Amino acid sequence: MANVGLLFVGAVLFVNGVMLLGWVDAKSAAPLNIFVGALQVVTPTYLIFTANGNTNQILAASGLYLFGFTYLYVAINLLAGLDSTGGGFFFLFVAVCAVVFAGLNFWRDGFGDGAFGVIWLNWAFLWTLFFILLGLKVDSITRYTGAVAAIQGWVTGTIPAFLLLTGNWDDNNNWYGVALAIFSVVAYAGLYFFFPQLRGMPSRRRAARAGVPLGSPT
Repeated sequence: MANVGLLFVGAVLFVNGVMLLGWVDAKSAAPLNIFVGALQVVTPTYLIFTANGNTNQILAASGLYLFGFTYLYVAINLLAGLDSTGGGFFFLFVAVCAVVFAGLNFWRDGFGDGAFGVIWLNWAFLWTLFFILLGLKVDSITRYTGAVAAIQGWVTGTIPAFLLLTGNWDDNNNWYGVALAIFSVVAYAGLYFFFPQLRGMPSRRRAARAGVPLGSPT
């Protein structure tokens, strides 16, 4: 069940990313956030109830709630037009937890693997960007955050999910973890330093379409 949820995490990250890039209207992205958010609440609840006290299984399932609550929070904010700071500071909490889950995947016996440690570090970086963007309201990183989210939808969600669902993860996770670590550093740094159009204040129209409040006119 968790692998199916990961596939749709990839979908919602991609859609939220292109929303922040200004390509998708904010409210039109809300339904997918509701669907995936609900899935990522129902799935860990089922996994915990059927874990029979297995500590690692319960621990792994607990991390899924971070995603479920994130997407439901995003959907409510988009539909109700709420101030972004509450969600932004929740995303800081998620980012810190993601670092912990990364460490668990690297070092806890019988829990996850190194490739998912790299994936969790990717998510920690993304949720930190969400905190800076929505909690601290640094609007200049709106498009950069969108580009990172859209890319992560594929490299941390869709591709690993298909490898898991087809039974090919165990044979490929080591090289994928190394490749993802290298790709992440090169791609995210490259986007920031070599694509200046992703930095700076977005236009008011673009920001409104992405549901990002601007503190001053541009």
